[in-house]
Amino acid sequence: MSETKSAMTGKKRPRILVALAVALALAFGTCGNYGCAQQGPQENNPAGETPQKTELQIFAANSLEKALPQVQELYVQKNQGVTFADTQFKASGDLVEQIKAGATPDLLVTASAGSMDTASSNGSIDDATRKTMFENDLVLVCGTSSDVSIQSLSDVTRDDITAIAIGDGETVPAGQYANQALNTIGMYSDASGKGGSYDSSFEPKVRTASSVGNAAKYVESGDCQIGFVYSSDLYRYSGIKTAFTVPSSAHKPIVYPGAVLKSSANADAAADFLDFCLNDPDAQRVWSQYGFEVA
Repeated sequence: MSETKSAMTGKKRPRILVALAVALALAFGTCGNYGCAQQGPQENNPAGETPQKTELQIFAANSLEKALPQVQELYVQKNQGVTFADTQFKASGDLVEQIKAGATPDLLVTASAGSMDTASSNGSIDDATRKTMFENDLVLVCGTSSDVSIQSLSDVTRDDITAIAIGDGETVPAGQYANQALNTIGMYSDASGKGGSYDSSFEPKVRTASSVGNAAKYVESGDCQIGFVYSSDLYRYSGIKTAFTVPSSAHKPIVYPGAVLKSSANADAAADFLDFCLNDPDAQRVWSQYGFEVA
């Protein structure tokens, strides 16, 4: 009897070992003479390696605050290990000054070539990475329920137009473009759009805004009858509509340059994201949805 029991026990032991081996293989991977093939990460990472984690910091023009986060989300979905710190959306001039004062983002996107030129002069950006990303139009907007009629740029001088929202020309590119246009009708003294003054008959109408978004909000809230903003801002604010499109000949071309910062610790990833913004079909659809024309 003891021999039979011993024989049965001897037969069962290998089965138990095989069962344990199978369980371990399922839990930790299929092992053979040449090591273990791990399960799980292979689908998105064939090498089975943990992707290096990279956090990108972007400083971007205020007018990109709706579209850019969606493009960032697309990039994260398609690139393991990449995340974004809270993107700073401000007037381009303010962003350039922050960088000059010591801020260290990986990527800068401005709403004017002039702002990026200043960043270049400051030695802040890697000029070899600079690319023109988008184009835009300057428009005069009014509230959606407004019946104000603007047929020409000179209509802003009419007596019935008493409050006009304009971005601060010293820091807000949209304000500079507006001032350039106003210069063509004699209402602003400097053709560059900054450093000048408004005509004494026009100055009381001006409500200075700290960003193009705030200029749109002034009109949306009814604080101003009309305001100078980008055509893309119509996709950000539901309470405004186009009253007049400013002729492109009245101001410098509205372009959005992007560039990697010299101080970036993630220069390669920042350059890759910049390329993604311009060339990925899904990203292009987002830009188009918000009224930006990819250059």
